[in-house]
Amino acid sequence: MALEKATAYLNTKGFGDRIILLEDSTATVVEAAQALGVEPGMIAKTLSFLIDGEPVLILFEGTARIDNKKFKEFFHTKAKMIPADEVEGYIGHAIGGVCPFGIKEGVKVYLDESLKRFDVVYPAAGNDHSAVKLTIQELEQAAATTDWVDVAKVE
Repeated sequence: MALEKATAYLNTKGFGDRIILLEDSTATVVEAAQALGVEPGMIAKTLSFLIDGEPVLILFEGTARIDNKKFKEFFHTKAKMIPADEVEGYIGHAIGGVCPFGIKEGVKVYLDESLKRFDVVYPAAGNDHSAVKLTIQELEQAAATTDWVDVAKVE
């Protein structure tokens, strides 16, 4: 169902033809990078947080981690990820396929500056066997981005 919602959404944005369906799992950054034959940083991982009780998605380059100090400076609260068993209820996609496409209304989407290291990135497309090949500018358009943030540390 989530793949269909993401596909329908991407079709309305003109990017439906960029969806890649894979036999291998794309549930983790490592699995997605292996399945797609790209470096892990090119996977646009989507993390879900609760900020003042509201769900928020932030997309990071695949090897990035949350910088708690930067997160608190930008959002004025500690980083609190949505518990895994509650993500689908808040976002509309289950863990392993969380993406900014076809999500529940009102969920804000942020892109982290770490993504700008790459010309092309691969976020999920609603399930754990899919990805979407997008340039950074296309991702910004397709994700209906609220804003860019700098809340990651890249190792």
